[in-house]
Amino acid sequence: MNPSDFNPEIIPAPQLEFAFALRVRFSKRVKMGTLPNGSIRGYTGVVGGEVTGPKLNGTVVPDSGGDYPMYWPNGAVEFTANYMLQADDGTLILVKNRGFRFATPEVTARMERLDPVDTSEYYMRLAPFFEAPVGKHDWMNRTVFVGTASRQADHSVFRFWQVM
Repeated sequence: MNPSDFNPEIIPAPQLEFAFALRVRFSKRVKMGTLPNGSIRGYTGVVGGEVTGPKLNGTVVPDSGGDYPMYWPNGAVEFTANYMLQADDGTLILVKNRGFRFATPEVTARMERLDPVDTSEYYMRLAPFFEAPVGKHDWMNRTVFVGTASRQADHSVFRFWQVM
């Protein structure tokens, strides 16, 4: 490799621009039990929510999907969620959201009891993808997003940034 390949002025670091936030309300969280690999599969359905931000506003479509978290033996939680948004103009947009949460065993125990936990006490990062029909929102199909989250007892707040 050429040493100039590592020069950040030639290939600068990406910039982030806040796009929108979701408040997603969930149904009861359930766990299947321990799988052969030592992980535990969970499920929680999406029961609704709101979308607000400079780039998208609307609602989370009730009963349009859910999250299937995998609870790893080391305490990490891998998220795989699919559900629908409806923009204010009526456009339906599919969310495919993957991510990880990790916390100390003490913080994890508090979260399992649904106690309030400050976001500074755990790591939760997301990599969502969106499927939008041709039209006003199809820019989302060809955009990379990253996100953070705040987990609450009956909902989570996801904040998404567009990678510029």
